[in-house]
Amino acid sequence: MVAADPLSGGEVSVALRGVNKTFASGVTALDGFDLTLRPGEFVSLLGPSGCGKSTALRLIAGLMEPTRGTVSWSGGKPDDVSSRREQIGFVFQEPTLMPWTTVARNVGLPLALRHVDSVAAARRVAAALDQVGMAGFDRAYPRELSGGMKMRASIARALVTAPALLLMDEPFAALDEVTRFKLNDDLLTLWRAARRTVVFVTHSVFESVYLSERVVVMASRPGRVFAELKIAMPYPRDRQFRTSAEYAARCRQVSEALAEASGGAGGA
Repeated sequence: MVAADPLSGGEVSVALRGVNKTFASGVTALDGFDLTLRPGEFVSLLGPSGCGKSTALRLIAGLMEPTRGTVSWSGGKPDDVSSRREQIGFVFQEPTLMPWTTVARNVGLPLALRHVDSVAAARRVAAALDQVGMAGFDRAYPRELSGGMKMRASIARALVTAPALLLMDEPFAALDEVTRFKLNDDLLTLWRAARRTVVFVTHSVFESVYLSERVVVMASRPGRVFAELKIAMPYPRDRQFRTSAEYAARCRQVSEALAEASGGAGGA
């Protein structure tokens, strides 16, 4: 990913207050969930499986509504879902690319759905692909790409609408360690260039500490915020930071909070 960012989507702040999400099955995924996202920050949601991390992302995105509580955007109405979606890019754990068409058409799909002029759309697709280091792959098909390249294309698709808020649901979980480290570095370069707000869901203590300004540790189901830990280390972060005593100390601190948050609970 390159440092230049012509697709900066501006600033957004989000507040979740007293959020409960209970599904029709009777399962309560979140209860008493409070979270504030400030403009331009990088936040990781960390917690055991089943603690509601992905549910929280979907509530922020307006893909589902809370059973109780509110999700407010930048001082706007809590239920203003349509304007909320216009400002969001969502990267799922799987790239979910359409196998029958090219990378360019996959990346440009959100623009096509918004009926953006084809010339303007092509320009934005090219810029998004350049951002994620995939310039020249516009005519490739997903079957021709590695796992890491598919994820880069998925990130480009999320960026092509210039979102103010980027939501990422364990995007690198299925990748090998070398590719994952590289994409972590590239994601930080991209974030520092645009300073859009990023919410990153992960199971990895090491990844959360490496990427984030703030790690939100969630308790087991029903999910709630157990601890918020600031990672007060400067950027850029690199291989030297990964091997530093400061990084190890912060990983230990977050790991201890996670163990305490998960203790004695049976969420799976």
